[in-house]
Amino acid sequence: MSFVVRLVPVVRLAALAAALLGPTALAFAQSPPLPRDHRRLMYYVDADGGEQPVRTAADWARRREQILVGMQQAMGPLPAEMQRGSPDAPSPAPLDLKVLAVTEQEGVPRQTISFASRNGERVTAYLWIPKNIPAGERRAAMLALQPTGDIGKDIVAGLGKANRGYGLELARRGYVVIGPDYVSFGDAKNHDFARDDYASGTMKGIVDHMRCVDLLQTLDMVDPQRIGVIGHSLGGHNSLFVAAFDPRLKAIVSSCGWDPFHFYYGGKKLANWAQERYMPRVVSEYGANPDAMPFDFYEVAAAMAPRPFYTNSPLGDSNFQYRGVKQAVREVREVYDLLGADIALQARYPNCAHDFPDPQRREAYAFLDTALKHKPTTSIPAVTIGDRKLVEIKSTADGTMQ
Repeated sequence: MSFVVRLVPVVRLAALAAALLGPTALAFAQSPPLPRDHRRLMYYVDADGGEQPVRTAADWARRREQILVGMQQAMGPLPAEMQRGSPDAPSPAPLDLKVLAVTEQEGVPRQTISFASRNGERVTAYLWIPKNIPAGERRAAMLALQPTGDIGKDIVAGLGKANRGYGLELARRGYVVIGPDYVSFGDAKNHDFARDDYASGTMKGIVDHMRCVDLLQTLDMVDPQRIGVIGHSLGGHNSLFVAAFDPRLKAIVSSCGWDPFHFYYGGKKLANWAQERYMPRVVSEYGANPDAMPFDFYEVAAAMAPRPFYTNSPLGDSNFQYRGVKQAVREVREVYDLLGADIALQARYPNCAHDFPDPQRREAYAFLDTALKHKPTTSIPAVTIGDRKLVEIKSTADGTMQ
């Protein structure tokens, strides 16, 4: 695909990304007033509450820190031991990895594992490690986050609805892949939100997903500098949330996972975000009013910059409106342009419903291959519908319809 060649310079932005994204320690309690116009990204608020223009990468780093503070006002604080890159952060608990079961899926060994999150809680996940990785070779790895569904991690293993098995598909492509249960689904279905110490299920998910990255970085066959994240729907916004706080995630794919709050059912159903598994403060603190929210998805998407970010936002998605995504992408592109990474932001708007269709998944995988310098070992077979075969076509740089 044409965009793959042009993406190559993006991987040379590692030093800039490290400077912008870490450490993640935040002056949460003593933060200055935060930006109230979440759509307008190219300014930050100084200590006196005045607006200052974003003209440099250092300016953007200040706005980005304010974005993370705003997210934590709605989600609750990121625990101190999860602030990766901060020299003052306490050490996280040992992972205490346990292998619960071993099987094989379509030629790829799959382990069911359990490991420590924090405060005695554990995460259950699938871990795919492709066969015959040469001794000493380090592979790119992926964190595959589930869509909404009672069967949890089974969905990304291809055992649920069609077009959701990206965990298994990426493992077949040669990635080391971890696919955890999200809290309240799968083996985490009985989680008691009243007993944990999180202000939201969203922050609980961020912590669990960061612990997945911790685990990947301990594996001898994983290159700790080449880890990405992918998710659809619930997994689509969770991929953005964890990547905002974890600079170790070097490439992001979000499918059907977001739009600005004013576009979410016309801003009328923001209470949907206030379930225990999401952010209860959306109602309790902000009255389900998009104008009152301390952050918005314009800012969350911009917090990915300058890392490669691919978003799939279908025209017929009734959950998340593509018009909102298009508007946000225009604003976010200003940040990517400022950081010299304009081509690293890719948006697609296929003519379908709330789905991650085969052509967009293939394109996302190729995008990840380039961003993470991964050479695929197996291609996913072509899909035939009747007498027509879906094939890969060249992509445009600006994400317009194909």
